[in-house]
Amino acid sequence: MMKKILYVIIGLLLVIQFIRPEENRGESGGPHALQNVVDVPDTVLAVLKTSCYDCHSNTTVYPWYTNVQPVGWWLANHVSEGKRELNFDEFKTYPSKKAIHKLEETADVIKENEMPLNSYLLIHRTAKLTEAQKQMVIDWAQQAQMQVK
Repeated sequence: MMKKILYVIIGLLLVIQFIRPEENRGESGGPHALQNVVDVPDTVLAVLKTSCYDCHSNTTVYPWYTNVQPVGWWLANHVSEGKRELNFDEFKTYPSKKAIHKLEETADVIKENEMPLNSYLLIHRTAKLTEAQKQMVIDWAQQAQMQVK
């Protein structure tokens, strides 16, 4: 009986490998991008791309393990939620009040060490922000609020 259950589990694991989530591989830096709304210094943009863009833009760099289901499904859902919350590539589509609020939230979640997520940092060590990087992004986000029209 246990062998049958094991075969069924293995069979299901094999079958689900063929059910792939949609990948987040759209255009990054297009006409609605953050840089078209506020000034983003290259140093800040580099930090955002390294630490934020996988979940908060139209382009995700996928690690190998996303090809293994159900991990890929979990990650696809995570990216989808992140983009719903904030998408730097669609920033220009936000009404001014929302854009300002998103910049406030960006500063707040970085200040409170809520972003990048610890679960993301476990695998993506280069996304961990130094204190200097945190302060740079926080200062930029606070100043950028004044540029939103």
